[in-house]
Amino acid sequence: MTQSTTLRLFAAGLALALSTTAALAATAPTPFTATYQVSQGGQVIGQAVVTLKPAGNGQWEYSNQTKGTAGLAAALGANSSETTRFRWNEGAPETVSYNYSMDAGFKTKQRHTEVNWSTGQVTVDEGKGPMTYASAPGMVDRNTTPYAIGLALHAGKQSVSLPVAVKRNVETQEFKVASKEAVKVPAGSFQAERVVRSNDDNAFSAWYAPQKYLVPVKLAQSDGGNLTLELVSYKSGN
Repeated sequence: MTQSTTLRLFAAGLALALSTTAALAATAPTPFTATYQVSQGGQVIGQAVVTLKPAGNGQWEYSNQTKGTAGLAAALGANSSETTRFRWNEGAPETVSYNYSMDAGFKTKQRHTEVNWSTGQVTVDEGKGPMTYASAPGMVDRNTTPYAIGLALHAGKQSVSLPVAVKRNVETQEFKVASKEAVKVPAGSFQAERVVRSNDDNAFSAWYAPQKYLVPVKLAQSDGGNLTLELVSYKSGN
């Protein structure tokens, strides 16, 4: 083998290695912090901070910390915390664990979900004893569902079917782009895609600018007190 041939092969191998690294980097999660204002009935009552960061061992931590800052929510010290650890599987998250806690002064609630992917079992405990059921490939939880939808939209999909771990089973939830709308939030104005639950348009509406952010710029849901979240700021990186 001549020296020039060796150099050409080395260069080709280096180019392949660099392109492979770039491809892997493009499909890996990107850490971020997104801050939202939380409103109820048109009144701002709190703030939510959503973060994504590496958690080690090939896992990622996706967290949503919500705090009451005004009105009754502040008076009651209403706070909630949702933290998911997921693994990255073929460009999508798969839940490994999920923890939820809510404290509203007179009421507290908690849920711990653990997924054993080796045995294919999900264990859910709300403090009254664990319940166990079978997992499903690509399964997420209610905390990471908006992020999983954003990933699908970013990939050009107009509908997505997600297996979601709920209290007693894996529930298949269908989402679709219902319209394209102009949306104005504290973070700015966006031409957004409005996503709804296919079987219940009123329970969940989320507005995405998927080529800019993988999380909604606005989110409205009836589950949990008819709350609306609007993006205030977004920062990439840890």
